[in-house]
Amino acid sequence: MIDWRPSATRETLRHRARLLAVARDYFDATGALEVETPSLSRACVTDVHLASVAATVCGGRYFLHTSPEYAMKRLLAAGMGDIWQAARVYRDGESGRHHCPEFTLIEWYRLGLDHHGLMHDIETLTVSLLEGTRTLLPSERLSYAEVLERHAGLNAFTASANDITATLQAAHVDAPAGLASDRDACLDLLMSTVVGPRLGQGRLTFVYDYPASQAALARVRGDVASRFEMYLDGLELANGFHELTHAPEQRERFNQDMRTRAARGLPTSVLDEPFLAALEHGLPECAGVALGFDRLLMCALRLPHIDEALAFRFESR
Repeated sequence: MIDWRPSATRETLRHRARLLAVARDYFDATGALEVETPSLSRACVTDVHLASVAATVCGGRYFLHTSPEYAMKRLLAAGMGDIWQAARVYRDGESGRHHCPEFTLIEWYRLGLDHHGLMHDIETLTVSLLEGTRTLLPSERLSYAEVLERHAGLNAFTASANDITATLQAAHVDAPAGLASDRDACLDLLMSTVVGPRLGQGRLTFVYDYPASQAALARVRGDVASRFEMYLDGLELANGFHELTHAPEQRERFNQDMRTRAARGLPTSVLDEPFLAALEHGLPECAGVALGFDRLLMCALRLPHIDEALAFRFESR
C-alpha cells in the first residue's frame, strides 16, 4: 500500500510557516532585501565534501545548487546591498536522521561585517525563531582549537591524520579505508561524529577560526580561516564566513578542489565563471551565513527525525 500521507503534522507545518514569517520580519526590519536566485547551474560544487545533484535540461548538463551562495554574491557585486533568501537546496548522498537530499537554507549576507559580527546577527535571529518553544542558556564562543582539545584531546593544528583516526577508533567510529591519507577528511569526520554532538547542549555554541585548509570561501588569516559554525543540541545549524573577495585566490582554490576531486574519482565540471567574473568586478566587504531551517525546526519542536520537519519525507526508493 502506498503511503501518500505527509510526514509532518499540521501543527508542525503551522509552526514552520510562522518561523518563516518571523525570519522575513527580522530581515525586513534589519534592511536586508529578499531575493530569489536560480537553482540550476552549469557548474557543480567544487567542495570535495559536497556532492551536487545532476540534471539534464533542454539537452544540456546542469546541476542543482548545493547553496545559493555564488548567485547571491553576484547580486552583491552588482550593488544590491544586504540580501537574504529562503532557498531549497540539493545535496547528493545526504540522507538520514539529520539529513535530507532536498532541504531549506536561510542564507544571507551583511555588508561591512566580519564573521564575529555575523555571529551576533545570527544569534539574534535564532533566539527570535526559538522564542516560545525553547529557553536557552547564554551562548558560548569557542575556537576550533578549544573544542578539539576539550572534546577529543587533540591539537587541531599539530595532530597527524593517524592521531585523528586513532581517536575515531577509540570512539568506535568506523573510518573509511584510506581516510588516514587525508587529514582534513579525518578532522571533518571527527567533528561530525565525536566533537559536534557534544556542542550546543542547551545553548548556542559558536565554533570559530577553523584551520586555513578548511576555509572554503572564507578569507584566511595566517593558519586560520575566518569561518564559524553554530551548534544547538549537538546539531550543526549554520556555517558562516568573512567572505573572500580576491578573485585569483578563489580561482586557485576552485582549481585545487577540482584536482582533488579528480584524484578521488569525484565528479568535476566547468568552474562557475559568472561568479568568478563578479569577484573580478568587485565583491564588497561582507560576511555571509547559511542556516539549516529544517534542523532549526527540529530543535525548536524537539523532533527526533528531519522527516517530521518536512511536509513529505524523501522517497529513497
